[in-house]
Amino acid sequence: MRRPLLLTLALVVMAAPLAWSQRRALVLPNVPYDGRYTFVRLRYTQGYRMAWSADYPQMERNFMAILGDLSTLRLHRTGSNVHTLDDPALAHYPVAYLTEPGYWYPTDAEAAGLRNWILKGGFLIVDDFYFAQQWAVFEAGMQKVLPNARIVPLERSHPVFNSFFSIATLDGMTHPATPAARAVYLGIHEDNDPAKRLQVVINYNNDIGDYMEWSGEGWYPVNLSNDAYKFATNYVVYGLTH
Repeated sequence: MRRPLLLTLALVVMAAPLAWSQRRALVLPNVPYDGRYTFVRLRYTQGYRMAWSADYPQMERNFMAILGDLSTLRLHRTGSNVHTLDDPALAHYPVAYLTEPGYWYPTDAEAAGLRNWILKGGFLIVDDFYFAQQWAVFEAGMQKVLPNARIVPLERSHPVFNSFFSIATLDGMTHPATPAARAVYLGIHEDNDPAKRLQVVINYNNDIGDYMEWSGEGWYPVNLSNDAYKFATNYVVYGLTH
């Protein structure tokens, strides 16, 4: 089974824009833990290694500014963290963001680390992927992390879409690279029971990170940027309260 997965991963990596090959991520120092909410981005080491840094760090800076204005949450506005999937320090933080999962494949240690974090109460936000090969790579990695998990579609009535904002519809968002494709929202629940805690929320055919990164530049329609902030806010509030 590993050989087809690696072949799929190689094809996905080759499809990445050439500009990625010239990119180097400057990882800023992590914020010391002090109990305030800190935006956490996950860095994977296998697969296309730079993909984890998409929209970093401007997306989190914009999002923290908006979340700080919207809520009374004590948070770090001007700093954020990057952790590997097996970093023990991840245990300090209840919510984490994984982007470009079509380019990852966790090592055994990373899969175990992320699994333990999720089972202990961590809430994972997965964002920014949009075609079949990327889905195949993500699904294979997720099965390595949670072998018995079932990925199921989420309805608008799910608490994650009503934790802060009441999301009126799930039909409005699209991925910036493929605007003809409608966003799909999926999840993994504790014990595969929809009545229990949502452990992973998955934005497929969507990229709320990109919408938030460029929200002040006029690249995208205002309604899509606003909706991206609404989804992101709901995810964080849900993760902090469940």
